[in-house]
Amino acid sequence: MNEIAGRVRIIDVKVLSDDWYVLKKTTFDYQRADGNWQRQSRETYDRGNGATLLLYDPRRRTVVLTRQFRLPAFVNGHHGMLIEAPAGLLETASPEERIRAEVEEETGYRVHDVRKVFEAFMSPGSVTEKLHFFVAEYDAVAKVGAGGGIADEGEDIEVLELPVNEALAMVERGEIVDGKTIMLLQYAKLNLFGG
Repeated sequence: MNEIAGRVRIIDVKVLSDDWYVLKKTTFDYQRADGNWQRQSRETYDRGNGATLLLYDPRRRTVVLTRQFRLPAFVNGHHGMLIEAPAGLLETASPEERIRAEVEEETGYRVHDVRKVFEAFMSPGSVTEKLHFFVAEYDAVAKVGAGGGIADEGEDIEVLELPVNEALAMVERGEIVDGKTIMLLQYAKLNLFGG
């Protein structure tokens, strides 16, 4: 890390937008592998870090996902209703605290034992967010509410319980196109449901 830090010199940072999240334009000098310095300019979108979790029942071979409207997908030609694993921004909470609260808000399931499986930058060319990926088992006893999200925050979330094989087939058919969800379903296929 220190080796790379010595190869980057920040020249200027301009805030382009500070409305919903922060969009900055950074001008910097970067020392290339051949030793030459090159001036570059990039925009970064900072929305904070997040967490996501796949609820799974190994006995029934099911998973719990959500469906909700996503404007960015809609304006990019998709119908906008994305099937996803529950997720949320960390804000001031730890990844474990935040994902437990998000899962209960979105799905109605209260989980205690969450297991972190990996971290990933989802769009590192422009978005600073790092996502913490978790899995947790669920059963009928863990259902403590209806889910659906928080209406005051604009959430209108449908809860879906699906056989894991159907969820994986939905990825193949292009019905599940959310990156974090695809990653968690692939992880589940390889590690939670016996390949």
